[in-house]
Amino acid sequence: MSTRELIEKEIVALPETLQREVYDFARFLRHKSAEENFNGLLLSETALARDWNTPEEDKAWASL
Repeated sequence: MSTRELIEKEIVALPETLQREVYDFARFLRHKSAEENFNGLLLSETALARDWNTPEEDKAWASL
């Protein structure tokens, strides 16, 4: 039996909620292997910009 068949056999036996977790984990592994040069700082820039790019932040850092 191939590895794929073994995995499929185990997944079919799981409840739907756990199947979703397996799916999410498989996607994570695929993306992780595809992104060998992972740059977390670059990926977080957009999310952090919402907090950083505000008039309050500009005022706080104006004197530096």
